[in-house]
Amino acid sequence: MSTVEQIDAVRSFNRFYTRRLGLVRGGLVRTPHPLAEARVLYELGHHEALETSALRDALDVDAGQLSRLLTRLESAGLLARERSEGDARRRLIRLTPAGAEAFATLDRRTVEQVGRLLDDLGDVRRARLVSALAEVRAALQDPGPRTVSIRDRLEPGDLGWMVSRHGALYAREYGWDASFETLVAGIAAAFDPERDKAWIAEVDGRRAGCVLCVHHDELTAKLRTLLVEPDARGLGLGGRLVDEVIRHARARGYAELTLWTNDVLTAARRIYERAGFTLTGESPHRAFGHDLVEQTWSLTL
Repeated sequence: MSTVEQIDAVRSFNRFYTRRLGLVRGGLVRTPHPLAEARVLYELGHHEALETSALRDALDVDAGQLSRLLTRLESAGLLARERSEGDARRRLIRLTPAGAEAFATLDRRTVEQVGRLLDDLGDVRRARLVSALAEVRAALQDPGPRTVSIRDRLEPGDLGWMVSRHGALYAREYGWDASFETLVAGIAAAFDPERDKAWIAEVDGRRAGCVLCVHHDELTAKLRTLLVEPDARGLGLGGRLVDEVIRHARARGYAELTLWTNDVLTAARRIYERAGFTLTGESPHRAFGHDLVEQTWSLTL
């Protein structure tokens, strides 16, 4: 999807969502308060009092816009401004009894509105909505420090995810056709937990990468299906996953670790080179809808 198409998709969703919740109508949830005023009431309703600067940060509005909002609500008798006892230069804002009543009405009607929306969806669609909202929030908010982990045991759905993400990512990034996904599906189907080993990288509790170490013969193991999600790249996951395979292969007594790849996968190749793999063979071939150069790499353990 192009950047223009992505922008159109976000704008289209914004129009749909605001219409679905009635945000384009005059007052929010059948009250006289438009969205901006309602947000002020919500913030103050959840705090005994707020300094002007704290309220401005919570709403992410400029000082002039906030001043106009506060003036309208103060004129309506819904809030009061007073000087802070600890610092006369600071102003505190709190709801009046009428403001507290207005907030309670907004809060109750919003709960009722969202409740009706969820009731109309049913259990399955409701669960999809809540999960999707969590996805949207995670995608938009500042990630901050990220929690990275690698587990060495497969959980239900891991192999299916591995196949699906290989197919989707390689189609998007390299234009490879469905035959590549079929190849990965065959690798996953042949995985033998008695002899083989898998690692799943997770970032903030979500799958973000994978790799397999599979048995070839008594002396040789193969590194297969190395993948790191685009939004998890730059965290060193590829190198860590390869290191896990090498440690495991050595501990199992293999003499050699090999892998098969294609020359266009330059980022993966750099990881293999840093880990000590050497190129042992390459040749042109036609695969996945493209003319490629297949490569074999090996590491003496």
